[in-house]
Amino acid sequence: MASGGIARGRLAEERKSWRKSHPHGFVAKPETLPDGSVNLMVWKCVIPGKEGTDWDGGYFPLTLHFPEDYPSSPPICKFPAGFFHVNVYPTGAVCLSILSSAWKASITVRQILIGIQDLLDNPNPASAAQDICYRLYKKDMPKYKDHVRQQAKRYPSVV
Repeated sequence: MASGGIARGRLAEERKSWRKSHPHGFVAKPETLPDGSVNLMVWKCVIPGKEGTDWDGGYFPLTLHFPEDYPSSPPICKFPAGFFHVNVYPTGAVCLSILSSAWKASITVRQILIGIQDLLDNPNPASAAQDICYRLYKKDMPKYKDHVRQQAKRYPSVV
């Protein structure tokens, strides 16, 4: 079986598992193409901000782009460009160890999304991807938290 077949087979299983049981408030589904077919290699997701944090109330869109050699290689995970977070590049790409150096083929879509949700309120300043976020996080926490709360308001629930 070609590597793309392995990736699609694994993603079909992930989709089945997700549909049976997924964390409350999260969305993860393969993209639907204009012709109505499903592209298992690109998933449209929503990550809710954790209750009781500055991210609470936000439902943040995230796209997972799976490579042809998945699960040997991790997906590229992207928020919209300009997303405000210490560990998100200006392009929206997420900087998280489980998506790079700590990647294991056994990591599931569920684990990726929960890991990114956890990263929202627990950034890693040692691996900063945005200078302005990093500086606010280190030197002006009230202003940093205000930016986060404003961003959460820009991504309300769609239901």
